[in-house]
Amino acid sequence: MDHKNRSPRSKEKAKRYKKREGPSAPVVRSNLKPSKMCRKIVSFIIVLFAVSLSATAQANDVSLNTYNQPAEARKPEVMVNHHVVIEVTSPDSLVWKGVMNNVKHLKDRWGDSIQIEVVAHGPGINMLVIARATEEKKMTALKKTGLVFLACENTMRTKNISKQLIVPEAGFVPSGVVEIVSKQEEGWSYLKGGF
Repeated sequence: MDHKNRSPRSKEKAKRYKKREGPSAPVVRSNLKPSKMCRKIVSFIIVLFAVSLSATAQANDVSLNTYNQPAEARKPEVMVNHHVVIEVTSPDSLVWKGVMNNVKHLKDRWGDSIQIEVVAHGPGINMLVIARATEEKKMTALKKTGLVFLACENTMRTKNISKQLIVPEAGFVPSGVVEIVSKQEEGWSYLKGGF
């Protein structure tokens, strides 16, 4: 077919496909003017950059208000490397004193990189009862360092001890034995309080 005999429409098509390379080369057409397209691309890049900055900040747990906080609040979080669950089943005040000393030694050595739970059940629950607690001052100080004291609700139910009679430093678990076994299954180290 001769180029001179083409209709105006086919001439226009020929111009559009003139730069086509090969039989299946894609043709990109856009209704946007080049300046509008550039603005869209730049906007997309800016949004993508903002999202990546936000994701990076969240991944690094960086707060934008860090410098407005007191110095102690700006300390980086300490990674907990040690987990210890201590079982106390004795009502003997010397046992509780020994447990408190062991906890203090662990905290002195590993500081905030250790997580400790003291679980009292059976006769050991008595040391968490307000009227019988001999180590409540130490418990208060140690709780502020992240130590967790837990009273067994099964034992409390068996001994008719209400939650109001337990020292305020203690939390509660449905079963002391289940809590101890669960922690061991999670990889926590186990210590038995007593002699």
